[in-house]
Formats: sequence, structure tokens, C-alpha cells
Amino acid sequence: MSERKPAYKTSPTNPSIGEIHTEPDRVADMPYAPAIRVESPGDLLYISGATASPLYHKHPHDWSEHNHSNDIREQTRLAMGTIQTLLEDQGLTWTDVVKMTKYLTDMREIEVVSKTMAEIMGDWSPASTMVCVNQLSTPGARIEIDTIAVFPKK
Repeated sequence: MSERKPAYKTSPTNPSIGEIHTEPDRVADMPYAPAIRVESPGDLLYISGATASPLYHKHPHDWSEHNHSNDIREQTRLAMGTIQTLLEDQGLTWTDVVKMTKYLTDMREIEVVSKTMAEIMGDWSPASTMVCVNQLSTPGARIEIDTIAVFPKK
């Protein structure tokens, strides 16, 4: 069994989380970490899929609450804003996030979404999966993001 290598980068807010890169010289080519190691995990926060819709909205849906801009950047910012609100409510930051799954209705927008997310998250790159779907929960929704974060050990 080989020895565990150190993480490429450790979260500045949570030293139990580290980015794993097998080719550190290629990090600039990646908008996400291929793997995230969580050592002796703390509690986990699972954040439900966030879209451009308001976090709190009526169910069954009142479509007037879901008037989405067609701009993928704006939809991404709104979804990320919902996630940030939940992280902050729990005393966490983007650097506590270990995994994100992004659902897009048009895979051609992957680069714009990645750039927009980097503008919000800075240089922290959690593990990530991108999935193309036919449609999302409300008409006009073009992106949904679910997230897993880890609380620092106390």
C-alpha cells in the first residue's frame, strides 16, 4: 500500500478538506477538483438543488414566482446565491464545499457556467459532476446545482 500524498490545496476555512490533483501542473486546465479528500469528516450539509427560482416558493408551483431570465449567467448567479445563503446560515463558506452536481439543459453553456461559478467561488474547486437534462423543475430553468459541504471539526 502506498503512502497517502498530501492534498494539492487545503481549504483555508476547513483543514480537513483537501483538493486532490494527480497532475498539479495541469490545475489551470481544470474548473473543478478531480477528487476531494475529507479527513475524519465533521457533520455534512446536503443542499438541495438550487435554481434561479426563489428558495422559498409555493408548492404546487405558482408559475408567477418562476419568471426566469434567459441568461445562463444570471440563472447561475441566482442559484449560487441560494446556495451561499444556506452556507452562510450554517456558518460555512464556499471553501467548505466538497461536491457539486450541476444539471444543465444545454451542455454548450458549460464554459460560461464554470466561469460564472469561479467568479463567485474564487479559486476553490470542489469535486464536480455536470449532467445535461431535458428540462428542470420549472419552465425556463436552465441550471440546477446541488451541493455537499463539510463542517470543520471542533
